[in-house]
Amino acid sequence: MLYHFSEVSDIQVFIPKEKQNRAEFPAVVWAIDEEHEYSYYFPRDCPRIICKKTDTISVENKEKFFKHSNAELIVTVESSWYPRIMNQILYRYHFDDTHFELFDPTAGYYISDQVTKPLQIDRMDGLMERLFKKGIELRFTPNLYSLREAILTSDFKEFGIHRFNNATKVLE
Repeated sequence: MLYHFSEVSDIQVFIPKEKQNRAEFPAVVWAIDEEHEYSYYFPRDCPRIICKKTDTISVENKEKFFKHSNAELIVTVESSWYPRIMNQILYRYHFDDTHFELFDPTAGYYISDQVTKPLQIDRMDGLMERLFKKGIELRFTPNLYSLREAILTSDFKEFGIHRFNNATKVLE
């Protein structure tokens, strides 16, 4: 099963669209697999960084990014988003995976160039509790820039940076 998450409750059909930040990319419908759906348990525009501990993580990166944590996944968001996350209601659209192809195995992204109708729609609230039930550690910080910089200047490979353009700007 594949999913699409939205703040809109009544989408009847998904029409392939061009991605705003990738004009050269063809129009597609995006979906995510069940294993990675947690990365969308947030308001759409919420900037977040996801770090995943794997068997191949270096001792240095384990120490740097997972010190004092037993979690395999850590999601970090800016503190100012806390009220919105607490009150957010999302809708999870279920898709048949027949016309989708794997786009990014690390992130669990799938794409289709076909018009797609959802099979089912789930209303989802209690997003933080859903993360906790999956054993995911949720961290809050005033600003994501230092974590992003630490990740991008390391050899750490198992991470995702979502909607970073919405992160609080660092004043210099």
